[in-house]
Amino acid sequence: MLNLSQPLVGVVVMVFKEGKVLLHKRKGSHGNNEYGSLGGHLEHGESFEECARRECREEAGIEIQNVRFLFLMNVKRYAPKHYVHINLVADWKSGEPKNMEPDKGGEWQWYDLEKLPSPLFYTEPFVFESLKTGQNY
Repeated sequence: MLNLSQPLVGVVVMVFKEGKVLLHKRKGSHGNNEYGSLGGHLEHGESFEECARRECREEAGIEIQNVRFLFLMNVKRYAPKHYVHINLVADWKSGEPKNMEPDKGGEWQWYDLEKLPSPLFYTEPFVFESLKTGQNY
């Protein structure tokens, strides 16, 4: 059970393959029916990269490489939850994306950066902007 009396730490990883990004439609949690990246809660003793790799395996059954830090974001939009998002980017390494957690979202799909689905999860446009400009949020 989540303790909502203090901020939670989420690690979000946007995965790229051949110029496309991996997204799925979220369900149940905050951001219901919005398209978002892979990610989840940082576990005790885990590095950001270890968390990103674990979440990619758990959520989509894929392996990633070239994991790199992008930015931090203070997310208070989905009250009563308050998150500190550690946003990472990575390149796809292997595996065909499949929905390993159907209760949390729809099928994983690769999207062209010029034809992104809508609506995007609140943080996703900031990720794309940060990739272009280096801006933190």
